[in-house]
Amino acid sequence: MDDKQKALVKATVPVLKTNGTDLTKHFYSRMFTHNPELKNLFNMSNQASGKQQNALAGAVLAYAEHIENPGVLINALQSIGNKHVSLHISPEQYDIVGLHLISSIKEVLGDAASTDLIEAWTIAYNELAKIMISLEDKMYESTLKKVGGWKGWRTFVIADIIEESSEIKSFYLTPKDSKPIADYLPGQYISVKTFVPLLGYEQPRQYSLSSAFNPKYYRISVKREKNQHSPDGIVSNLLHQKSIGDEIEATAPSGIFHADLVTEDPLVLISGGVGATPLLSMLETNKNNLQKNTVVWLHSCRDEKVHAFKDHVNHLDQNNNWLTTHIFYENIEKEENNLVKKGRINLHEIKEEILIDKAKYYICGPEAFIKVQYDSLMQLGIAKENILYEEFGPQLLHLN
Repeated sequence: MDDKQKALVKATVPVLKTNGTDLTKHFYSRMFTHNPELKNLFNMSNQASGKQQNALAGAVLAYAEHIENPGVLINALQSIGNKHVSLHISPEQYDIVGLHLISSIKEVLGDAASTDLIEAWTIAYNELAKIMISLEDKMYESTLKKVGGWKGWRTFVIADIIEESSEIKSFYLTPKDSKPIADYLPGQYISVKTFVPLLGYEQPRQYSLSSAFNPKYYRISVKREKNQHSPDGIVSNLLHQKSIGDEIEATAPSGIFHADLVTEDPLVLISGGVGATPLLSMLETNKNNLQKNTVVWLHSCRDEKVHAFKDHVNHLDQNNNWLTTHIFYENIEKEENNLVKKGRINLHEIKEEILIDKAKYYICGPEAFIKVQYDSLMQLGIAKENILYEEFGPQLLHLN
């Protein structure tokens, strides 16, 4: 892009700040009308809630703001690229998205969409697509080089189902072809997809791998949402209705939220509800590592009934001096010998337990939960680079 074209793209920043979601809503509506097959690829729950439109609006705005140096967005691009790889996005699909995005800019801006502006945005999008395709090609290649690595969707069989709480089940997935599966870093996820009769098309979802790597299976732990007919609950309820022996499609592990297997830095793992799943993988992996890093486990949930992995984590706590746990229930009649505390996690009240030299802090849970814990850590003087978080669904938080 030349300087004039960059200036034209940057000039659209005020419009994107005020009307960005109007543009992205129009874009998705247009794309799904002309290319309905893409409904099999996109999480339509996030479409219904508006989260995906908001996330895309934020991404488009960030790209326009940094058009002179998009390299500063590399962490965000890496995260998006991992999601794309986990959905088996192809270069051809970038062409489809580009067509509808540029057409949407024309249609939404109307007379304000000059020929020069459309040309500038077309070049800008093509340059971004080129960056993303290159990033994703490297990710695909890296996975294919692994023992058991593969590209795209692969058929797995549900070998076992374990009830972890009143609303969470763990599914043990073994490859139908009985060939090796790729290893992963603790904290990463896989995508699974299943046909949704109510919608008439397939739906993919990302689920964190909830155990240390085992070469025989992948384990995901899924929370069943209460309303099975709402967009948020359709897939989780279908999964909870599945039986041992059923088949499901999955992609290879992916994701930038993970613990370092080599470092000896202490880990402070902070989770809310089903957000415990990627952190449990970190905890189990640490148990298997030779150095046995110091770990502080903090978990918050509504009550004992919904507390998944309670006995497992308690057993680890009782048998390993490198682990300290703090459990919080919102609803509890009385505190249980300090093993379970009433209320929600308040990091300020237990700062002596968590302020550890060289510690890395990992947070996972609902959006509001992450924000509260992140802000508390910042107030306690923890450096941004030592705080990592995973937000399930479209990335709406930009805390770092």
